[in-house]
Amino acid sequence: MAEARLINVGFGNLVVARRVIGVIDPKSAPMKRLREDAKNEHRLVDATQGHKTRSIIVMDSNHLILSSVQPATIRQRFLQEGGSE
Repeated sequence: MAEARLINVGFGNLVVARRVIGVIDPKSAPMKRLREDAKNEHRLVDATQGHKTRSIIVMDSNHLILSSVQPATIRQRFLQEGGSE
């Protein structure tokens, strides 16, 4: 069985790369509503460690992960050869 590739989303928090659907900017009104809905439905994971939310990671399980890392930085981590394992 292949090992899961992990991506650092800030402060030592990791997500399984193949389970990520998208990484989006949290500033727009639809993203704020999406975040609020996930919170109300207990599908929100806050990985910011109290810092400003700079990206929202959408998982295939319909969970949202809040990250203090910029979407462009997370994208680079996905593109890096081998990534964090």
